[in-house]
Amino acid sequence: MPNDGIRKIFAQRSVHLRAAIGADPAASCAMTSADWPMGADVQTKTGNMTDGNVRTVLRLLLGALAGIVVVLFVSCCAFRLHFNLASAASLDILIVLFVTLWFGFWQATATSFAAVACLAFFFAPPILSFYVADPDNWVALGAFELTALIVSRLSNQAQNQKRRAVLLHDDATRLYDFSRSILMLKRQEPPGPQIASLIQKNIGVDAVVIFDALFPGLYAAGSWTSEDEELARSAYFQDTNSEQSGLCRWRRALHNGSQPSGALVLSGSRLSSLMVDAIASLVTVAFERARSFEKEMQAEAERQSEQFRTAILDGLAHSFKTPLTVILASTSGMIETGQLSDSQAELVGLIDQHANKLSALTNHCLQMAKLESQAIELRPEEVHLSSLVEEIAVECRDQVGKHSIQVHLGKGDLTASADRPLLAMTITELIVNAAKYSSVDSPITVSVRAQGAQIVVSVHNEGSVIEPTEQRRIFERFYRSPASKQNAPGSGIGLSVAKRTAEAHQGSLRVNSDEVMGTTFFLSLPAIGRDYESAAR
Repeated sequence: MPNDGIRKIFAQRSVHLRAAIGADPAASCAMTSADWPMGADVQTKTGNMTDGNVRTVLRLLLGALAGIVVVLFVSCCAFRLHFNLASAASLDILIVLFVTLWFGFWQATATSFAAVACLAFFFAPPILSFYVADPDNWVALGAFELTALIVSRLSNQAQNQKRRAVLLHDDATRLYDFSRSILMLKRQEPPGPQIASLIQKNIGVDAVVIFDALFPGLYAAGSWTSEDEELARSAYFQDTNSEQSGLCRWRRALHNGSQPSGALVLSGSRLSSLMVDAIASLVTVAFERARSFEKEMQAEAERQSEQFRTAILDGLAHSFKTPLTVILASTSGMIETGQLSDSQAELVGLIDQHANKLSALTNHCLQMAKLESQAIELRPEEVHLSSLVEEIAVECRDQVGKHSIQVHLGKGDLTASADRPLLAMTITELIVNAAKYSSVDSPITVSVRAQGAQIVVSVHNEGSVIEPTEQRRIFERFYRSPASKQNAPGSGIGLSVAKRTAEAHQGSLRVNSDEVMGTTFFLSLPAIGRDYESAAR
């Protein structure tokens, strides 16, 4: 595009402007031989540096010589045309001003001294002599020289300010292009290589190295070296910023809050400290934006996965309901006919009993799937937890196999405001879960007691141990411990729904587990009908 070509030309000119005005000492990258690493290319780099110094000196001398020649020529012409001192001085002032605009202050200074010499020689009596007899002419020549120096200085400052404005505009344009580009990062690709490439493309650096500490990796673009990589790592670990002006190299630690999250190393003659700081800030923002997108995508994927699993569970439970209903209707009809022998009646009764049990489990799965996919809506009422736990213990005896259920009830009024069916399902889930993972024939202990302003229902089993690293994760949806997946069946949603139920009742669900005491789940609910202050005492 035409704009890109104009920007490239403009950027190339800005490099020469930086070195010319001295606005940014680091931009000129004035290197000494000590700054360069020892190697085969030392002579080449030193030779390039010497050539640059020679060109600068030649430009200075040629500018001064051109000014002196023009002043001498104009003075000779003015002398032949019989100009007076004031007229010739005016012409010389214009010449000095043009030399300032075209070459610089020091060339204009040399030109002004040459102009004073010509004025004294051609126009100040005695003519054609450098001796000035009249003191007024000395004052005039001194005023001319002072005026020439002041005009040259002011003109030079104005040009430098203009060039600084041009350079700042160039830097701002490149930063804007870079910031706009990082908004277009491809989410399907890693951000590090993209950011490094964009820095080289939009900023125009020779080399860029980015060290990302949160997801450890090095990303580079341009002509970087292993030394740049080490600088990036050290900038992160030492949390330091540094500049090597002679080598045109900068390094910055990237901060996410108060802690460093990575580091950046840049090399290039078009950089300044302010520019590098701005780039470092944009790189930090770009990485944080990319990580937030990644977390958002992971959360969305997990949500869709959970919805899919819940839908499958719900579909399977509904698929089981129809054949179970047919089986129960058939067994009931066979029993009511009264034409079965004793052995046949016993077998049909056994089928009916286990079909009812399977139907209850299917209803439980349906209810769990519904609670998993929707918000829990409570229908609170006063629930006497002592009687509720005793009823649940009787109903669960068929579900826990050979495990015995021991119930311990505390003293006092153990009443809570809760959704009775939902709370019963939660306690049942804890008891059945304890039976799955306890040692063979070991008892399951269910206790209810008052603890301050809370009523705590605890379910204890022996044999199973939940590692500390997994004690929080077991309440996550569909999570199952790798050590227990092969030992007991399950979907991994029972405990997550139980925790949601406890929190919906303004309570909590937690677990303690070790090899000596076994595993205990504690369900805490707010008590009602109690003096909280006296209970706390």
